[in-house]
Amino acid sequence: MTAASDRPPRASVSAAGDRPLRADARRNRARVLDAADEIFATKGVGASTEEVAKRAGVGVGTVFRHFPTKEALLEAVLVARFGRLAEEARGLVGADDAGAAFFGFLAAVVDQSASKNAFAGALAQAGVDVEAALGRAGAELWEALGVLLTRAQAAGAVRPDAQVDQVVAVLVGASRAADYAPSAVPLILDGLRPR
Repeated sequence: MTAASDRPPRASVSAAGDRPLRADARRNRARVLDAADEIFATKGVGASTEEVAKRAGVGVGTVFRHFPTKEALLEAVLVARFGRLAEEARGLVGADDAGAAFFGFLAAVVDQSASKNAFAGALAQAGVDVEAALGRAGAELWEALGVLLTRAQAAGAVRPDAQVDQVVAVLVGASRAADYAPSAVPLILDGLRPR
């Protein structure tokens, strides 16, 4: 029996998870994910898988070969988003202005939060454990955010007593506030600045 970390990444295995995908299947899967992200972000999670297939330039059967249910597709889009955010955060680690990089990243996360919240809500309503689904992508995002936080604190741009779990809580609050009072978001994020 192999450990989960010994298996190929999800993006490179078949829907059954037992064999690597051919190159054309990997490309189709990536096109479906990109199209789903775009369709669900613009039309909401109620958009059909047929719309996703059309945007991706594949048949609906191809969508369901990779993602047996709409919830599986929504989950994959959400995991991919978290993966991109983690990659973006890691890319900001070497920024000259650690404070600007940190707060810019937080603002970008809040800007994307409406569709992320809709995905998470739809998945939770379907009985999916969103936190468990995010798994490694969520852990990588927290880790990258922690590095940005540490650098911003060392630069004197963020309160020295702030911790990653508190920053995540601030992000959740700011993301919810963005739906109702976007002008409150800078005030919420300013709570992380030194007194």
